[in-house]
Amino acid sequence: MNKLVLILMGASLLIGCANKDWRTASRESAGIASDPATDKQAVIQFYAADAFSWRGWFAVHTWVAIKQRNAEEYTVHEVVGWRVNRGLPALHQYLTTTPDRYWYGSKPEIILSIKGDKASHLIPKVTAAITRYPWKNEYSVVPGPNSNTFPAWLGLQVPELGLNMPFSAIGSGYAN
Repeated sequence: MNKLVLILMGASLLIGCANKDWRTASRESAGIASDPATDKQAVIQFYAADAFSWRGWFAVHTWVAIKQRNAEEYTVHEVVGWRVNRGLPALHQYLTTTPDRYWYGSKPEIILSIKGDKASHLIPKVTAAITRYPWKNEYSVVPGPNSNTFPAWLGLQVPELGLNMPFSAIGSGYAN
């Protein structure tokens, strides 16, 4: 009887995963980032959202968004594994007014937010560290380097951030 319960539980979990399609999963704003059109101060924010599909049961995907004072957009920096499979660097950056987009259906949360003068002071240090990231062309789910290695590495390079990665940021220890 116990085997039957385990099989049914496993099947229901797999069915729950099968219903997610990355192509149609939400990428809308979660409404937690300030609008750069009205918030003119400098901003550094680190985000985490459940990883896509079954990986989200135990792991998160993390990224960082930076907005210079008076900038009209954020620059988002993140590591994405599928890019490597296509011959592109894993480390990717893009401009957006919505750095808080859902990660393929998973609502993000802010794990660190620094605004104002402190952000203005730290942005040059963070951007310099981004250019020195040693694994920009590499990706490995376990043990890393992966999407969580990147922000963790930034936190080590710029300790003034005071970044504490979530427990479920698998791969964040790779940067140590």
